[in-house]
Amino acid sequence: MRLEGIAHVFGDHINTDYIISAKHKGRFSDIKQMVEFIMEDIRPEFYKEIKPGDFIVGGINFGCGSSREAAPAVIKEAGIAAVLATGFARIFFRNAINIGLPAVRVDTKSIQEGDQLRVDLDKGTVENLTKGGIITTQPYHPLSSGLFMLEGWRII
Repeated sequence: MRLEGIAHVFGDHINTDYIISAKHKGRFSDIKQMVEFIMEDIRPEFYKEIKPGDFIVGGINFGCGSSREAAPAVIKEAGIAAVLATGFARIFFRNAINIGLPAVRVDTKSIQEGDQLRVDLDKGTVENLTKGGIITTQPYHPLSSGLFMLEGWRII
C-alpha cells in the first residue's frame, strides 16, 4: 500500500492529551465531533490544515501519557494516513495498529513541515518527494496486532 501526503511535524514526547485533550473526551461521545480539537494545545486549529492522506510526524515517544484510545481514533478520523515517528509509546502504538492506523517507526529527523512524502508500507520506505531521498522503516512484527496479522507491511 502506498500513501502520499504532506508532513505535519511535531516534536518529541507528544502525549495523548496533546493529541486530544481529556476535556473534550468528556464533552463528546462521537470521535467525529472531537476532530476539530486535534492537537489544539500545540497548534490551534490544526484540523483546518489537514487534508485526507496527510501524515503526522513526531520524534521520540509519540503518544506517551494515558492509554486514551481516542487519541489514535481522532487522528484516523481526521483523515491522517499514517503517523511517522522515531519511537512510539507502546500503548499508543498498539491502539493505532488495532484500529488500522499505520504507526511507522522511522528516523524522522530529516522530515520538515510541509514536505511531500510517499510512504510505501509494502516496501517499508518513506520517500521525501520535496527534498529527495528514501528512509527505510522498521518492519512490523508479525504478531503486532490481536485484530489482524501483518506480514512485513502487508495486512493479511
